[in-house]
Amino acid sequence: MASYDLTPKIAPHLDRHLVFPLLEFLQEREMYPEDQLLRNKIELLNQTNMVDYAMDIHKSLYHTEDVPQEMMDRRVEVVARLKSLEEGAAPLVSFLQNEDKVQELRADKQYNLQMLNERYQIGPEQIEALYQYAKFQFECGNYSGAADFLYQYRALCTNSERSLSALWGKLAAEILMQNWDIALEELNRLKEIIDSKAFTSPLNQVQNRIWLMHWSLFIFFNHDNGRTQIIDLFSQDKYLNAIQTNAPHLLRYLATAFIVNKRRRPQFKDFVKVIQPEQCSYKDPITEFLACVYVNYDFDGAQQKLRECEEVILNDPFLGKRVEEGSYTTVPLRDEFLENARLFICETYCRIHQRIELGVLAEKLNLSYEEAERWIMTLIRTSKLDAKIDSKLGTIVMEPNYPNVYEQLIDHTKALSGRTYKLVGQLLEQGQAQPAR
Repeated sequence: MASYDLTPKIAPHLDRHLVFPLLEFLQEREMYPEDQLLRNKIELLNQTNMVDYAMDIHKSLYHTEDVPQEMMDRRVEVVARLKSLEEGAAPLVSFLQNEDKVQELRADKQYNLQMLNERYQIGPEQIEALYQYAKFQFECGNYSGAADFLYQYRALCTNSERSLSALWGKLAAEILMQNWDIALEELNRLKEIIDSKAFTSPLNQVQNRIWLMHWSLFIFFNHDNGRTQIIDLFSQDKYLNAIQTNAPHLLRYLATAFIVNKRRRPQFKDFVKVIQPEQCSYKDPITEFLACVYVNYDFDGAQQKLRECEEVILNDPFLGKRVEEGSYTTVPLRDEFLENARLFICETYCRIHQRIELGVLAEKLNLSYEEAERWIMTLIRTSKLDAKIDSKLGTIVMEPNYPNVYEQLIDHTKALSGRTYKLVGQLLEQGQAQPAR
């Protein structure tokens, strides 16, 4: 299933440190030769300051305890540079570690800068030194220290560009430490800046949105409420347009979120309309599955794609998260995906037939006859399917479902307020842009 691996497409949009968890997953799944992945790791590590980690990988790759002299020299250089930066940032770090002194800081950055300069002889040079020290700590793999220093730096920084850079670094550090709640807060803060910031080029703003969506995958598929929030973010017009023009492979993750999230059916209908034209630029088993069920009504094709979807999920670094349950290892998203995907097939198939042979439906769902019968009975019992089972004939009889006029009216006007809000927002943006010109 390496042909469906999106790592080569996703990695260019990530910080190099965020690529390591993806390589670890690929190594665990044995999707590529181990030597190839180890070489990729060393190539990445050579662009960071994690020299000790690079030495360990080199020993594993070449089965030796010896390391090249250039790695030894690089380590000496990194240690010396770290010590130099630590000394440069020491006055400000010492101040920030003193709780009594920190109490003197206020929300007004200009006041803080003046106070630090007058009382503690800490000026712009020391503040810049703190940024460089935090950045170097991040490159060394000390993500906890980097996150703390970058947070403190942003409280003092008056340069918007440098503050934005520090926020990206803080987000990466929180992701790598798997602090998902804090990472989500930083993600939302970053999104607000990207959407409101006056970028010199619209292309630059689109690029920042694409980076944000790629980084968000780590959070959304690990956070408890992530599958809902990925729909909220990726479905916004500006972000969906960025996906369609520059990163169509992200449709895999939005499609998966819609399939496992039963409460987003109105938005799901709009998403299906996006899937159909995008089949020319990007498709994989998950997007093709939706096209088979909702566009082409190809249930045999959907059955085949459903088998492939399972393999795609198991071999995707974001979707294939494993959970240990006693002596067993499960992939919760895989199980939830297959359950809901079968329900999608069943709902659509039943909508266009009045009487269905249970054996035929079992085949469409990749289930045995007995499993299909139990599954349909559960759906009927939980009111998810309005039908009856004729055990003698082995058929499912669909109950006629006449659409209620009032429900149709509510359904068509449900999104009216949202569309009005978007329209007003666009008009306000155009009104603000015209005086600026």
